[in-house]
Amino acid sequence: MRKTTREWVRKAEHDFRGASKLHADKGGLNDLVCFHCQQCIEKYLKALLEETGLNIPRTHDLLRLLVDLQPTCPILVKLRRAFTILSEYAVDVRYPGDQSTKRQASSALRWTIKCRLLLRKTLGLRT
Repeated sequence: MRKTTREWVRKAEHDFRGASKLHADKGGLNDLVCFHCQQCIEKYLKALLEETGLNIPRTHDLLRLLVDLQPTCPILVKLRRAFTILSEYAVDVRYPGDQSTKRQASSALRWTIKCRLLLRKTLGLRT
């Protein structure tokens, strides 16, 4: 595995641990849970792009990253719905006017767990 791929994975894991801890805290930090869930998956997708030697675009759109990865990782297509949902938490939840509910945070974490497992497996990492 490339050094930069490992760095993407390490950062993705930090986001995953952060989202999990914030969700367990019950402190109502739903926006942060959702944001870190999206960030985790974005970084895993960028790790895959790095590992396959593809260009890493500056985007938070998980569907855009999926399009770039689809030729080399067609199994990821089954995560399209998850990527659609999680992409919504990249920007909007960080600004006034859009707040995530506890239900959305729980859903985001469930989707993240599912995506993370498949992405780690695709990268050849322990699940």
